[in-house]
Amino acid sequence: MSLRARFKDDLKAAMKAGQSEKVGTIRMITAKLKDVDIAGRAKGEDEVSDEAVISMLRGMVKSRTESAALYVKGGRPELAEKEEAEIAVIRDYLPPDLDDATIEAAVREAIERTDATSMKDMGKVMGALKEQFGAALDPARASAVVRAQLSV
Repeated sequence: MSLRARFKDDLKAAMKAGQSEKVGTIRMITAKLKDVDIAGRAKGEDEVSDEAVISMLRGMVKSRTESAALYVKGGRPELAEKEEAEIAVIRDYLPPDLDDATIEAAVREAIERTDATSMKDMGKVMGALKEQFGAALDPARASAVVRAQLSV
């Protein structure tokens, strides 16, 4: 089932169950998806791929994580809780994260495969990892491991 179909089905189910917070979050996701689709039309795409949708969802999680941290720092825990609840709903649509050992092994293998020797080669390594794992790869976590291994 595509992510778009899951959004529709989950929205209907949440509405029937009276889960207003989940309904609001899914509507926010679909609104963002429409923006991404509109931007994709400029590139000649009718609908963006599921990988682009996953990238969009990761961006939404990142921005909400940053907002939650700011709310906690500013003494607004109720707003931070709202952001955390939205993150939980959004994460339901993301593929499971790769564990640290898998990422480290894949980074070592990608470094060997691309003959990377310095930080200048980071783009080649990240490209190889994205090609290998696609949407399952969290670029932020992977880039931290790549940096650590290339700077040694």
